[in-house]
Amino acid sequence: MLVDIITIFPDLFDSPLRSSLLGKAGERGLIEVRTHDLRQWAKGRHRSVDDAPFGGGAGMVMTPEPWFEALDALEAEERPEGRGRVVQLAPDGARFDQAAAVRLAAEPRLVLCCGRYEGIDERVRTRVDEVLSIGDYVLAGGETAALVVLDAVARLVPGVMGNAESAADESFSSGLLEYPQYTRPAVFRGLEVPDVLRSGDHGAVDRWRREQALERTRKVRPDLLEEPPR
Repeated sequence: MLVDIITIFPDLFDSPLRSSLLGKAGERGLIEVRTHDLRQWAKGRHRSVDDAPFGGGAGMVMTPEPWFEALDALEAEERPEGRGRVVQLAPDGARFDQAAAVRLAAEPRLVLCCGRYEGIDERVRTRVDEVLSIGDYVLAGGETAALVVLDAVARLVPGVMGNAESAADESFSSGLLEYPQYTRPAVFRGLEVPDVLRSGDHGAVDRWRREQALERTRKVRPDLLEEPPR
């Protein structure tokens, strides 16, 4: 998978892209992530990418010209992954969830557009395939949201995770929150691991995990139970 990230702060991605699963996936050639500084497509002495909004109001708006130029340049590349799916990160986008992560992980190429200030000129949306939001709150910019999307998507790319079953058995993958997890020691400061997990009875363990997942979901995220669990 190829992931292109357009931003005015490419340095924000340096450490995350070198660390953990993302770093290992890059080293193994499973995912290639390229960051692009939007200012390289900006005109003028100061490479400005923002201007005052039409109609007045506080803050500044990112101008359309550098965004169109950037997307033109990436689209013109002769890459085996093709044009890619262009995703803008913004608070008013569709909610990003596990189903969206699964869908995007099947794409050979993603282009993530990170806005700043009061947002990006609306005309840029004519060049994107979808707008996504990671939650009902406002961030300083789309970079953090892009990292969330990248992290959630990357781990679903075949070969990235050592155990493919881990991704299929996590919160939201089955429509439920994940069941409680335990490891050694069996007793720690008087707190014991449930007997069923030490019983060796795999059927009983599976039933216990299902019951616990349902109970945890019912308590913490009852909205997930509005539709039958998958």
